[in-house]
Amino acid sequence: MGMNIQKEEQQREQALAREQQRQEEKQAKREALMNTTSYRVMDATAKYMDKYFLDPLLGLIPGGVGDVLTSALALPFIYFALVQVRSIPLTLAVICNVLKDALLGSIPFFIGDIIDVFNRSYVANLRLITGYVNDDKAVIHEVNRKATWSAIFIIILCVLIYYIVKWTIALGDWIISLF
Repeated sequence: MGMNIQKEEQQREQALAREQQRQEEKQAKREALMNTTSYRVMDATAKYMDKYFLDPLLGLIPGGVGDVLTSALALPFIYFALVQVRSIPLTLAVICNVLKDALLGSIPFFIGDIIDVFNRSYVANLRLITGYVNDDKAVIHEVNRKATWSAIFIIILCVLIYYIVKWTIALGDWIISLF
């Protein structure tokens, strides 16, 4: 009987040691991810695009060029989620935020640019990525819940973006034909 208690105690201590080692490895991985150039680029991009309102200012560039440029500046977020973190649900959530920002920003007559002041997709993407890497249970739950809906929403957003761009081009041609 005494041998079983000692054996169980030894197994418990080994399990605790393995868990401690796993936690230390996980923390080291988090720190390594947060110290990458990609993460620093995302942090700076979020700061300039949303906190200093560069996103709506670039959106003022006519012909949709500004909106395409701001969407291209979201590529480090997609790269980090897909390649560094290696999470498909996180990548889908990030792409969904980027497409939503592109859709809202492409609404003509400066309405989209005004909306871009309040829609802070870069900060939202940085929050999702940081929370996911730091094992924030609420963020992980949000990302996992949104995974399926994000894929469907991405398809819908792509269709909507296509029609808004098509409508904007037709409207521009109509305005040019007036002159």
